[in-house]
Amino acid sequence: MFDNFLVRENSLQNVVRDGEIVGFKFDVRIAEYRGCFLSLHNGYYIDLDGEEYPRNLQKFEINGMPPRDFDEIAKVVWEHWDYGEFGTVYVEKPGGLSKGHHKLGIMQGVLMQYGWQPHDQEWIDNPPDPRDMPFKQTEVYYYDMVVE
Repeated sequence: MFDNFLVRENSLQNVVRDGEIVGFKFDVRIAEYRGCFLSLHNGYYIDLDGEEYPRNLQKFEINGMPPRDFDEIAKVVWEHWDYGEFGTVYVEKPGGLSKGHHKLGIMQGVLMQYGWQPHDQEWIDNPPDPRDMPFKQTEVYYYDMVVE
């Protein structure tokens, strides 16, 4: 049910910097009814048209701050992402995306907020692929998107 609301419709766009297309971006909501402190958010599994884009190619923009990589976000312990607010995921891809239809698959990686779990320190030191954290989102959600 919630998968219908995770990605903002019509938000997939190319990112232009200094006149050059350097990647793409799209808007997302948090898949957690209480929101979360940003330090608990550790990136996305992203599949776009069958190509995967790992965490090291991703940045995240929220709360009026410029896009930050997830290593920096891991240190943002007092900043909160509230439920219902959109953030923007930026992905490096020289040349960006072609105009037209694309299939976007995502899985959000958010550490649990319900007390310390045995695996938490390992996950803090070495953030896992979101597909290995099936607590809030148990499968990859796919969206039909268009770049105009």
